[in-house]
Amino acid sequence: MALYKHIPNTVTSLNLFSGILGVIFCLQGNIFAAFVMMLAASVFDFSDGLLARLLDAPSPVGKELDSLSDMVSFGVLPALMLMETMILHKDPLAVQSWKSWFYLVPLLLAVFSALRLAKFNVDDRQTTSFLGLPTPSSALIAASLCLFIDKTPDCFLARWAGSPWFLPAVALVLSALLVCELPMFSLKIKKGDSVVKQVSIVTVAVILGITIPLIGLHWSLAILLTFLAYILTSILFAVFCKKS
Repeated sequence: MALYKHIPNTVTSLNLFSGILGVIFCLQGNIFAAFVMMLAASVFDFSDGLLARLLDAPSPVGKELDSLSDMVSFGVLPALMLMETMILHKDPLAVQSWKSWFYLVPLLLAVFSALRLAKFNVDDRQTTSFLGLPTPSSALIAASLCLFIDKTPDCFLARWAGSPWFLPAVALVLSALLVCELPMFSLKIKKGDSVVKQVSIVTVAVILGITIPLIGLHWSLAILLTFLAYILTSILFAVFCKKS
């Protein structure tokens, strides 16, 4: 095999490496560095498939490596970030009460991410779009929420979101979205795709990216709201544009 054929798998491996570094940073309590590593993993995850198509170098190994990498970067890492954020912003009374088991609930996100990835690999209905929330989107929602709480602990939104019950609830909702049958469009533009949906999300991201910092809120909120808009847009297209 020509050497250039290994480039996509190398990029996928960088996704995995970024996820591992993110886990290490997270366990050290460095939510920001963990988030940066997740963003890096997202870039590599977006690029490997694009490179495979451009270089005409798809492979069964690459498909399996991609799922294993995503499990670490977008399954284990966001679950640990949710749990670590709860620990860093814990209610002292909750730790010594029946609420303490809430700290384990976010780990379910890793379990359901694995189930989502396994279902995707064997489901031929998801070749051009998705059924259920993709793991990178779920991960970035969880991670951006954690970063917002970590960087703006005095903001009333962060105090509310950092309560002992809210992050476990987020983990459960994301877990349900991962394995549900909700049609969701792909953010990766492929040959023959209509770009209307992707452009709508990019537009939302740009508007939020400009507006959120201007009103004094942390930029991580723009990422969080962008992916929430992605979910809402998918629901609207599924309901009103079923034939699109």
